[in-house]
Amino acid sequence: MTARIERVFDIPAPPETVWDVISDPETRARSISVVTDFETTGDRTAIWYVSLPIPRINRTIEVKTEDVEIDRPAYVRFVGRSKAMNVQGEHILEPTEAGTRVTNRFRVEGRLPGVETYFKRKLDDELASLESTVRERTET
Repeated sequence: MTARIERVFDIPAPPETVWDVISDPETRARSISVVTDFETTGDRTAIWYVSLPIPRINRTIEVKTEDVEIDRPAYVRFVGRSKAMNVQGEHILEPTEAGTRVTNRFRVEGRLPGVETYFKRKLDDELASLESTVRERTET
């Protein structure tokens, strides 16, 4: 089973300003509530330490992430892999008259029971958190 979500929002800031926030791996990681810690391991790689509040997973999971496609300042796609799940995320930035339209797409494929169910319930909240972070950091 796979959990998927798309969330679109407009930000009253130019794409370059939004890009500086949305393309930052630490910003993405810290915006997700289940990420308890974060470690940069390379120019385009990081490890997210994830703690999921679901039965059978009573430890922190290391999710190795990598930005696999970057088209500055318009697009970034990243993947994350672990024994519990695989994650893919995309952020698309399009200029508008008033600023930038941001399209976020996330897909989580669970490898352990309960992972997909958790993310089906919570993924929209996680993207709302990312939106709030982008809004806060791009205010002028």
